[in-house]
Amino acid sequence: MKYLFCCLCLGFCGNSLFAQERISVKYISSPIHLDGKLDEPEWQNAEQGYGFWQFFPTDTARSVNSTVFRLLYDDRNLYIGVRADVKSENYVVSSLRRDFTDTGNDNVTFMFDTFKDGSTAFLFGMTPYGVQREAFVSGGGSNERDINTSWDQKWLLESTMYDDHYILEAVIPLSSIKFREGETSWRLQCYRWDMQTNEQSAWIRVPQNQLLNSLAFMAEMTFEKPLGKSRTPFAIIPYINTQLSEDFVTPSKGSKFLVGGDAKVAIGNSMNLDVTVNPDFSNVEVDGIFTNLTRFEVFLPERRQFFIDNNDLFGNYGDMYNTYRPFFSRRIGLAMDTSGNLIENRIMGGVRLSGKINEDLRLGVLNIQTVEDAGNQIPSNNNMMISVQRKVFSRSNIGIFGINREATGRYDYLSSSNRYNRVIGVDYDMASADNTWIGKFFLHKSFQPDDTKGNLTGGITFSRNKRKFTYSNYTMYVDEDFKSDLGFVPRTGFFVLGNRANLKFYPKSGIISQHGPVLGVLFQWSPPLDFKLTEQVHDIAWHFDFRNQSRLRILWQVEDIYLLDDFDPTRSGGVPLPGHNRYAFTNGRMTYTTNPAKILLFNTRIEGGQFFTGSNFSTTTGLNYRLQPWGVLGLETGFDHIRLPEPHATSNYWRITPRADITFSKNLYWSTLVQYSNQRDNLGINSRLQWRFAPLSDLYLVYNDNYFTNDRFMPKFRSINLKFTYWLNL
Repeated sequence: MKYLFCCLCLGFCGNSLFAQERISVKYISSPIHLDGKLDEPEWQNAEQGYGFWQFFPTDTARSVNSTVFRLLYDDRNLYIGVRADVKSENYVVSSLRRDFTDTGNDNVTFMFDTFKDGSTAFLFGMTPYGVQREAFVSGGGSNERDINTSWDQKWLLESTMYDDHYILEAVIPLSSIKFREGETSWRLQCYRWDMQTNEQSAWIRVPQNQLLNSLAFMAEMTFEKPLGKSRTPFAIIPYINTQLSEDFVTPSKGSKFLVGGDAKVAIGNSMNLDVTVNPDFSNVEVDGIFTNLTRFEVFLPERRQFFIDNNDLFGNYGDMYNTYRPFFSRRIGLAMDTSGNLIENRIMGGVRLSGKINEDLRLGVLNIQTVEDAGNQIPSNNNMMISVQRKVFSRSNIGIFGINREATGRYDYLSSSNRYNRVIGVDYDMASADNTWIGKFFLHKSFQPDDTKGNLTGGITFSRNKRKFTYSNYTMYVDEDFKSDLGFVPRTGFFVLGNRANLKFYPKSGIISQHGPVLGVLFQWSPPLDFKLTEQVHDIAWHFDFRNQSRLRILWQVEDIYLLDDFDPTRSGGVPLPGHNRYAFTNGRMTYTTNPAKILLFNTRIEGGQFFTGSNFSTTTGLNYRLQPWGVLGLETGFDHIRLPEPHATSNYWRITPRADITFSKNLYWSTLVQYSNQRDNLGINSRLQWRFAPLSDLYLVYNDNYFTNDRFMPKFRSINLKFTYWLNL
């Protein structure tokens, strides 16, 4: 603990171990003609970035195929030119859809840390077919959740493909990213996925025990002359949505004509003001179905564009593993009706201010107003959060926040104890310069009417990540009276302590890139029951990463659970397992994913063994067939069998999810998702046609259909939306 305390307070000030390279960016007086050829003389005179290091399958050798990039800029734009050598013309891409994923695509990606804080960055990715993706990186890029591809910006890309290489030429308006006026340098990383050679590489060498998108490993890019103002325009993004729907349960038919929109206003070079009026999220991608066999709610990511920009300022408070968050934006716009069902609670409007105040200080303010739904006894609520974050040391920060959810009127159906809920707190997020140490300390407190004492939540998590050995510790306490109406708090009244260790081996030859054992242990106590031990979990696993990018995970787990309440894992309305009893059981799990470069991608998870007083068997299988480059056809199936002794229920649950994602061009997409679940008694169809007729401007046609399936097959609810949205710069 003494060593850990010294690391927390003193240790995070050095430079990244491998970040020695730098590149100069020349200023040009006339714009580059975007054609994907790099034949202008300005490109020939630009300084080159080259000599990429492998990240996978090893991190001790140079990349097999050469990658060379150049950077230029003028008063309005940043220009990127790339030449990437390949083994053959057999390029690998999943589709022509924007915002592709790294896996399954040949691509080159740039990350720009414009404030040089090692915490946030702007990411721009490109495929040989000229498909774009942009993302906002937060949290230092320390885990995969730190990359949010829902962040959208205007920029242009052209590409040309040849037998032995491809060329990328991009124009990124300086108005699309935030930076300080007069800045002379940024931090930069460029990495590449070469699917033909099953190789991942980076300009700045990244140790294989880290993530390729970690912001700890970046170089300096210096500008020939200081940057001017960001010149971010004032943007208005109106929408028009026509909806026809039919509820077969009520039954009733309806039609809606919705008008609203967003506005984006730049405040200085580093702050954004987002305004929304009567927002509509009918075009947002639907969540995938799942079978929940746990006792608690499952965390689902935010997909709505309004909540995305600088989302880490609001949503990254709490623990590191998505088991507790004091603010969870998906709570806004949803509410429980009188029957306990989760329904839409329309948002009237809101504002969101976020960004940098100065080099070390960030500010986030969010205020959203929802409307009253008297028929479902849902009051009109004002939802507000204020967050201030200050950088300390090289890549760490301290943040404080306040959250307030308050009814904006007097309602007969609203009890006095639910008039408001408030949460305040402080978090310290640590990350050493080379990302060897990452962690978090937090302390939060909630307030309700006539309930202001106690109500605490606190925790400390840290990980020490070395090349051959990783250790992490997880400690958290949640008071039984703690409450956050706008948070993700699946359970209260517990104290948990967990440890995990991972040993890694790196064979110099053979089909395995790395492998090793993972040991984990978790203990949980209940303070309201005089710290009774209510849960302990012991697991041992072995992880295999193969040189062809396929992966295998094998796990054996022993659980000992003291149920505090009755629990029906089948959620079928049968006789529940009685609470205040102890249950001990063991089970095993195996997951496998094939090489993502193949035309047919296969993944599976098989799990089985003891389950409370009975047994369970679960399997999930996914198949994806790539119709390169036009799209992907996919099928995911899931089966869960729970066998419990009488009088408890025995259940078989099926999930079947066919998916078609077709891209007719880089601007016209069609996707259809069919989801069947007998546990949810639902067959759902979501089909969406999207035409991007101008940058960030779209026409959507969205069809939704739902059917009962268990007792009889009949329709539930059907709707069709035609939505037009246009990005207008003023």
